Amino acid sequence: MNTLFRTMEARHSVKQYQSDVKISKEELEELIRAATTAPSAWNLQHWRFLVIEDEKKKEELLPIAYNQKQIVEASHVIAVLGDLEANKEADRVYQEAVDTKVMSKEVKETLVGQINGAYQREGSFARDAAFLNASLAAMQFMLAAKAAGYDTCPIGGFNQKAFVENFRVPERFAPIMLITVGKAAKEAYPTTRKPLKEVAIYNSF
Repeated sequence: MNTLFRTMEARHSVKQYQSDVKISKEELEELIRAATTAPSAWNLQHWRFLVIEDEKKKEELLPIAYNQKQIVEASHVIAVLGDLEANKEADRVYQEAVDTKVMSKEVKETLVGQINGAYQREGSFARDAAFLNASLAAMQFMLAAKAAGYDTCPIGGFNQKAFVENFRVPERFAPIMLITVGKAAKEAYPTTRKPLKEVAIYNSF
C-alpha cells in the first residue's frame, strides 16, 4: 500500500482534541494551499476557506454548531464555502491562460460565454456546482492535514443561516461544511465500510 493509501486509511473523524495544541499559520496555510490543488469545473476554483482561530469567535460559533465541543477544543475551525457566482472568475482565470499563451483569445471568449450561459440557467446549477467543487477541496484539506500529522472532522450539522449572519458571509458564498483540525485527544471511534461488491456497479444497474 502506498503512502497516499495509508493516509486515506488512517484518516478518521476525530471529535475530541488537545486544546493546548495550536497549528502555526505557516502550517495551516500549507494545508490550505494543498487543498487548492483540487480539481474544479472549468478551473473556477469554487472554494473559499474562512479560518476561525480566535477563541472568542470559536465560542460564538459553538451554539451555531449545536454545542459540539470540538469547535472550541480544536486548533482551528475551517468553514468551507462554495462560490455561487463562480462564473465571475472565468474571465480572470482564462485571461491568465491567454497571457501565458496556453490558450488563444478566441478559445477564452468561447469558454467564458459557455460558462456564463450555464450559470444563467434556471434551477440549482450554481448551487450544485458550489457544493460539488468546494467539497473536493474540503476532502483534500483533510487528507493533507492527516499527512501532516493532524486530525480533522467534517461537520455538516450547524445552523447555516445563523452562521452566515454571525460571520457576515457574503450572499455570493454558501456554507458547505465546517472542518475542525488539530491533534486528537482521543482516537476516533472505529468504523466499518461496506464491501466493494455493494458499492461498485459496473456498466449499468
